[in-house]
Amino acid sequence: MSQEVIRGIALPPAAQPGDPLARVDTPSLALDLTAFEANLRAMQAWADRHEVALRPHAKAHKCPQIALRQVALGARGICCQKVSEALPFVAAGIRDIHISNEVVGAAKMTLLGQLARAAKISVCVDNAQNLAQLSAAMVQAGAEIDVLVEVDVGQGRCGVSDDATVLALAQQARALPGLNFAGLQAYHGSVQHYRTREERATVSRQAARIAASYAQLLRESGIACDTITGGGTGSVEFDAASGVYTELQAGSYAFMDGDYGANEWGGPLNFKNSLFLLSTVMSAPTPDRVVLDAGLKSASAECGPPAVYGESGLTCTAINDEHSVVRVEPGATAPALGSVLRLVPAHVDPTFNLHDGLVVFKDGVVQDIWEISARGFSR
Repeated sequence: MSQEVIRGIALPPAAQPGDPLARVDTPSLALDLTAFEANLRAMQAWADRHEVALRPHAKAHKCPQIALRQVALGARGICCQKVSEALPFVAAGIRDIHISNEVVGAAKMTLLGQLARAAKISVCVDNAQNLAQLSAAMVQAGAEIDVLVEVDVGQGRCGVSDDATVLALAQQARALPGLNFAGLQAYHGSVQHYRTREERATVSRQAARIAASYAQLLRESGIACDTITGGGTGSVEFDAASGVYTELQAGSYAFMDGDYGANEWGGPLNFKNSLFLLSTVMSAPTPDRVVLDAGLKSASAECGPPAVYGESGLTCTAINDEHSVVRVEPGATAPALGSVLRLVPAHVDPTFNLHDGLVVFKDGVVQDIWEISARGFSR
């Protein structure tokens, strides 16, 4: 084959505006615009009702188009989990970003200083040495950055867990050049997936009490603690009502997934599935089994295989690199070869990170393709 012919071969886009979903090339990640916008409005209304700021977590989607819509509806800013992840969002015009993580390493410090000159950036700390490194980096960059002391409210991951260290870090942050002490990071990730609503309520309230005790310690020591940021989709009902948090960091609420779907809800917040993995039936080897063209390279499966949406009697029983096996239950209708199914990913965040673009649709018709431009930005 000639080089001219090879150079003329290009991968076409998965879809064009106006295409029906059935014509989307698969596997493709797709967003139901109607459900998505309803989820955004519901969460913003919940935050407004409780007079707490919403700072959605962009690690869930890595898509500036989504973040811009959240901010337009009233979000204070966004969270990112890594320094590099913030780059596409700053480039898109987001000007208030909390790096909800500790940042260590010379290259990351340099990048953080550059970002802090372009936008309002905050970052977590739980170590005095890290504070000194941050200060030196900001002085070198001619920038300032907000720092929040991360406290462990029960997850057992990052964060300090004693009064003396919390107080010492806050005092050090106030004293060092280039740093502004802004408050506390108090996130409990595990509670988001406790299955019963009662258990999530109990543990979330315990976390809020721990955060409140540290804030009181600081205030009694003459240190303002203006920000207490944390919370997530599974606990936000209780986080907002606690009166402790000033910011909510929920992210998955905009999309939902299979793991959140396994939670008991029943409260005032019931978010809808808006994110789907479109996948085509590529094989129908037996009457009780079909095989789809989406696998582990299209959907994260550490929380289980994806679920078939809107079709009774179809269960995804196995997922491999480029295949998903679907069992057709007795009495159910097997989907035809070439038909496109909607799958609900088990875990939103890593699934977004497997895709370059998001097919946005409304009433079954493609409206746009949004770039997932922070995909792979994990440094």
